[in-house]
Amino acid sequence: MSLNKVQFIGHLGRDPEVRYTPSGDAVCNFSVAASERWKDKTSGEQQERTEWLRCQAWQRLAEVCGEYLKKGSLVYVEGKLQTRSYEKDGVTHYVTECRLEQMRMLGGRRDDDGGSHESAPPAASRAPARQASRSSAPADDIPDDDIPF
Repeated sequence: MSLNKVQFIGHLGRDPEVRYTPSGDAVCNFSVAASERWKDKTSGEQQERTEWLRCQAWQRLAEVCGEYLKKGSLVYVEGKLQTRSYEKDGVTHYVTECRLEQMRMLGGRRDDDGGSHESAPPAASRAPARQASRSSAPADDIPDDDIPF
């Protein structure tokens, strides 16, 4: 038995980049940083190490990431590790990244001026949204197709 699953919480290092394949599928790339801090036992000085995770989202999840995430956003990402290779100047390079299955924004929404709101953060995943039963939906309910997450 084997398991390929990544769960990571951290901050985006820069704004996500959304591109489209020739067939029209959206793909979004960004990196998430998680830092740990500790006090060195011998010197007593504060130490810090940051790990970076390259993330890649596809289709609707990619569009949601591109629309809602910004540099500095705190996010939870979940997916599986995937290694791909490419050739540049005759040299083969390998890139390992997290192919996202889920993304959840943490810490609330941010204004353009950097302020935050106390609303529920959006979450997104590749899984189809659950449909609410029609009998319990209010008359002025927004169709699920218009909700980005």
